[in-house]
Amino acid sequence: MSEVITALANCAQLAECPRWDPEQQRLFWVDIDAGRLHAFDPKTGQDSYLQLDEEIGCFAVREKGGFVAGLRSGFVTIDSLAGGITPIADPEQDKPHQRFNDGRCDPAGRFLAGTLNPNKDAYSGHYYTLDLDLSVRKLVGNNWTSNGLAFSPDGKTLYYSDTPRHVVFACDYDVVTGAVSNQREFIRFPHGFGRPDGAAVDSEGYYWSALYGGGRVVRISPAGKIVNTITVPAKNPTMVAFGGESMNTLFITTADTDYAPEKAQYPLSGSLFSVNLPVTGLIEPKFKG
Repeated sequence: MSEVITALANCAQLAECPRWDPEQQRLFWVDIDAGRLHAFDPKTGQDSYLQLDEEIGCFAVREKGGFVAGLRSGFVTIDSLAGGITPIADPEQDKPHQRFNDGRCDPAGRFLAGTLNPNKDAYSGHYYTLDLDLSVRKLVGNNWTSNGLAFSPDGKTLYYSDTPRHVVFACDYDVVTGAVSNQREFIRFPHGFGRPDGAAVDSEGYYWSALYGGGRVVRISPAGKIVNTITVPAKNPTMVAFGGESMNTLFITTADTDYAPEKAQYPLSGSLFSVNLPVTGLIEPKFKG
């Protein structure tokens, strides 16, 4: 396996939600705490961003152009990196302390996004579906921190994690209706190994999980067994995405750390990394609404 390289050094407070757009050959990603939506060109090393007025947890490229996103204030569309924000709906306006955290599109082009409860005093985070007609419905949840959303190559299995509980769940997914059923535990990580954060599924159906606090990314078989581990030169990997011209580059976002000992040990915390793999990823569906 190739060496993990630093694509962008010390570029974020809380880098998350990397998304490769094969048409533009760019990696879009967010810095949640800084409220920024970034665009990175790995060929030139150029990175640009849109500054928002609040946290942006997740987004997807929109088929019509621009993006759909989950902000603290709810679902919005974003015209481009030059701006142009249009609110859609806030399904948790009764929970102003919560915000959107993780999300992506399903194979039918719906946008699924989950929320987190930063107070960690109730399992009140949920995933919501933004349908093609821009209506919103609650999907699945009762989480502290909704994370790790990904789909199997055939779209029939939905994975998601609740990071503080160290658990990744698997559910049956109906691509036609967008319904979820048969939730079960996919894998549980021991304490001290890292907590399952953002994720992606490769073309062979294996689930790649960034282990926050564990300094590693793991590849998990459809049977729920760890088959490979990548050591990351940052304490807190947050999410992964496949991209590059051949879709075999794994991009890894990370979070910075406020703890002096960790900062000394992991000076590249808050960087964007990449590694070339012998397996390819799946092209990310766009939002069709």
